[in-house]
Amino acid sequence: MTASGNHKIRVDVSANYVGDQSKPEEGHYAFSYTITIRNEGDVPARLLTRRWVITNADGKVKEVRGEGVVGEQPYLLPGQGFRYSSGAVLETPVGAMQGSYQMLADDGARFDVPIAPFTLAMPGLLH
Repeated sequence: MTASGNHKIRVDVSANYVGDQSKPEEGHYAFSYTITIRNEGDVPARLLTRRWVITNADGKVKEVRGEGVVGEQPYLLPGQGFRYSSGAVLETPVGAMQGSYQMLADDGARFDVPIAPFTLAMPGLLH
């Protein structure tokens, strides 16, 4: 089922390199990201599952699926938001993440919310 005008979830992402948790000499690059999910639709909805596709600079792809986010399945009334932070570790200093959340609206509709690709990069590498 696709999202109609009644189902509108906005996703904003900011990502940062975590130098003190990284070991570049061992191919271990840590990143944190903060995601804000906001219900801009007319119908309350619960986030059921997440799906992430993480790609490193070598083209290696890792897919992560699971229930909720950070151990929660946030329920968002219209106009309400939920913010959380998490992290990812790559074997390269640059990579990208994208994915989707599956939502269940109070009207019974299940719909996917795409998460646009965002870059994970060690500072100074990309211009």
